[in-house]
Amino acid sequence: MAHADSIRSIGPAFYDLELVEAWGSGLTPDLYIKAMRAGEAFFIAMGDLDGETVVLGFSTHRVDDDQDGVSVYVRGGVVRQGIGTALLRQAEEHARAHGAKSIQIQASLAGVEFYKANGFQELGRGEALLTPGRSMPCVFMRKTLTEF
Repeated sequence: MAHADSIRSIGPAFYDLELVEAWGSGLTPDLYIKAMRAGEAFFIAMGDLDGETVVLGFSTHRVDDDQDGVSVYVRGGVVRQGIGTALLRQAEEHARAHGAKSIQIQASLAGVEFYKANGFQELGRGEALLTPGRSMPCVFMRKTLTEF
């Protein structure tokens, strides 16, 4: 699964292993089904990895409390190949098409430089809730969307 691979292959450079495991726990198919039913849009990149066609990464666009948000996860074996940026652009286009003027995120420490390189500005630092009783350091970021 691309989501778990991203967390477990990239996360340990930024968080201790116990936190990485907590971050990656609970990634079941039901999680994605519930998100889609709640209106979250998913964009998937497929490709060949080690001779097998797999999901290389995904992005999402969702609205929480009238704030548009996105997320991007890419397998560790395909980082820095433009996949994450292409997926982010799809999520941004979807947000724009649905009236968003800006997007806000809680970036993991692993994603901060990626998001900065893609036009996000840091608003502050804090904690992102993982599971009941668990949280992880994150960076609150925002990007103003321009018209195309």
